[in-house]
Amino acid sequence: MTHQDPISWVFTMIGKLVVGLWMLLANGIGSTARALGKNARELDPVHRRDGVGLAVLAGAIVVAAMTWRTSEGTVPSVVNAAVHAVFGSLAWALPLLLGLLAWRYLRHPDQNADTGRMVIGWSALLVGVLGVIHVANDVPYPAGTANDGMERISQAGGLVGFLVSAPPMSILPSWITIPLLLMLSGFGVLVITATPVHRIPERLAELRHLLFDRQAPAEERQQPGRKRAKPKKPASSEVGDLIKPYDTPVIADQDKRGDHSPEIVPGLTDDEEPPASARRQEPPQPTPAPRKVEQLVLSPQAGPYGLPDLQLLKPGSLPKPQTKANTTVVNALTSVLEQFTIDAQVIGFTRGPTVTRYEIELGPAVKVEKVTALTKNIAYAVKSADVRILSPIPGKSAIGVEIPNADKDLVALGDVLRAQVAQADHHPMIVGLGKDVEGRTIVANLAKMPHLLIAGATGAGKSVCVNGLITSILMRATPDEVRMVLVDPKRVELSVYEGIPHLITPIITNPKKAAEALEWVVGEMDRRYDDLAASGFRHVDEFNKAVRAGKLQPPPGSERVYQPYPYLLVIVDELADLMMVAPRDVEDSIVRITQLARAAGIHLVIATQRPSVDVVTGLIKANVPSRLAFAVSSLTDSRVILDQPGADKLIGQGDALFLPMGASKPIRIQNAFVSEKEIAEIVAHCKTQMQAEYRDDVAATPVKREIDEDIGDDLDLVIQAAELIVTTQFGSTSMLQRKLRVGFAKAGRLMDLLESRNVVGPSEGSKAREVLVKPDDLPGLLADLRGE
Repeated sequence: MTHQDPISWVFTMIGKLVVGLWMLLANGIGSTARALGKNARELDPVHRRDGVGLAVLAGAIVVAAMTWRTSEGTVPSVVNAAVHAVFGSLAWALPLLLGLLAWRYLRHPDQNADTGRMVIGWSALLVGVLGVIHVANDVPYPAGTANDGMERISQAGGLVGFLVSAPPMSILPSWITIPLLLMLSGFGVLVITATPVHRIPERLAELRHLLFDRQAPAEERQQPGRKRAKPKKPASSEVGDLIKPYDTPVIADQDKRGDHSPEIVPGLTDDEEPPASARRQEPPQPTPAPRKVEQLVLSPQAGPYGLPDLQLLKPGSLPKPQTKANTTVVNALTSVLEQFTIDAQVIGFTRGPTVTRYEIELGPAVKVEKVTALTKNIAYAVKSADVRILSPIPGKSAIGVEIPNADKDLVALGDVLRAQVAQADHHPMIVGLGKDVEGRTIVANLAKMPHLLIAGATGAGKSVCVNGLITSILMRATPDEVRMVLVDPKRVELSVYEGIPHLITPIITNPKKAAEALEWVVGEMDRRYDDLAASGFRHVDEFNKAVRAGKLQPPPGSERVYQPYPYLLVIVDELADLMMVAPRDVEDSIVRITQLARAAGIHLVIATQRPSVDVVTGLIKANVPSRLAFAVSSLTDSRVILDQPGADKLIGQGDALFLPMGASKPIRIQNAFVSEKEIAEIVAHCKTQMQAEYRDDVAATPVKREIDEDIGDDLDLVIQAAELIVTTQFGSTSMLQRKLRVGFAKAGRLMDLLESRNVVGPSEGSKAREVLVKPDDLPGLLADLRGE
């Protein structure tokens, strides 16, 4: 063991002490810096943007104080000289530009992209102007003595003007250099005003209109001899005259805001009123639509039919354009984007009654998947499991994040039917649906759907929607315009409408009678098509128009009196119960109605709370093009209704996805609410106007027939087997098994019954039996089997 020198040992210990103290100091400084940096990242993004704006404003004040007055002291003199050396004779404008930039940061923190664009535009404008000023002052160079050269540059365009004008002036004459520099300044003006070159004439026309045309009304008021032209009244039109190409059943309010979302107002509380820039302009209350002067007298005692007053429907709550909850969500979304270092920002939002859609704009070269992959993180940040992402929002270059509102608005059916969009269209089949995510009123024309499937889980709002459809018809259409067939297997949902004059039969609650009613509707469709074919019309609207005009006369010798056909609306409140009792008959009737009945004025609305493939079969889905999906419990149910996901992300209580005919993306709406008291008052009014006149042949009880005891309950199968064997002239038990989907025992019994009635011959082993009845004798055979 070697002994260390004491002096060396002392220096070693001193070195270790110094290193230890240095590491302790370094760790302390590092921890402090990291803590401050973490606290800065956790700072509200709104406060961070305010800090940048205030810093720029402070810089503008300091520069103005040192350049706009006589400099006193060393530092102000140096700053003044440096600013004038760089910006020349336009140094006085630098504080103004910095103040404008600070105003953008403080006043419009949500428009950072526009702020960057304006910085680029003002820079280009300033550089071009400084270059022109430098050329106008004979392009002074920093030559000769240093003070003399820099003084001349400071009095001209500064170093900026020198750098931008000296290179072209060295090879080009001034009459070419100045237009080039003016082009640079013009480019800056176009960038500032966000005007592409091809839109310059349009912007000039807008400027001319702003300066001169707005004074026209005042000038006209000053000239009493000039009269304002009155708008022309639209010519009277019949239903069906306004069919246009690419027509859609959806009728929505025009968005007053255009493509601009509401401005994000930080720090807004629930009790504060938003500023004018963020307040949604509500349209004035529309005047009631003019009613028809002449109405058909439906019965001698009743007199003309009067529609219910819209005041019977109560208004909903006033929409709130922005609340404190919206600001909190905007901050949470911004925080998530910053935490995952995604170049994107929340540029605005549109608040609906129950859901707000927040718009996220991506930076350049940022994949959409980076945002859509954060669905769970966004749901965690905004404390909501019901987050739905649209990528992109239809018609916008932005990603939509739909988040339920903590404070919902009530959408009332009265507000929807009183809206201008509903009052402007007098079609009797217009129904109120509700409001979309952007707060626009959504109504639809059932005649253009032409059939609608409504599905959703229990309690999601399906029954309220059906009540809203029926109430809309009662509020807008007379019994001579629309008749209804209501099928209510649950017996309690539609019982309040019993006795209204729009019904052609009492409300049907028996599933078997419902199947018979659907068969009657098929027969009514065939009768209407017979009249259309005989008269040469393609749609019932054209037929009705000719009848009202007296242009359609019955054939000579016929006692037929032509009358207009009303629209026939069939509403089935629960399809699952019908499919359990008579699936084949119900499906066949629905398919025939949905395939053919549109031109005959017959339309079908089917509702179910069990959207499974055995209820909503492929044939039914293929022929019902319009869908309305409320909240469902699984992704499979959503695909059955909409053929796409989305309904499983709804929040219930009227939140729905509406997929009209021809649309690829569903519209998210909040369905309109109508109370039972309102329905009762409207039904009472309708009953006082006219008594219900039912038809006896819709769900008539079948006449009792004498059926052979050995046939019993198998009459339908025996008739089908007889039709099959006589038509094909081939008597085989295995064929009956395949065609009728019955077992071997049942098929053998059917063949024995037919043998006992001399329809087929005796069995000959494995060979097919001989058929004893010819096809021409089939009607008589079927009548005998039925006991007629």
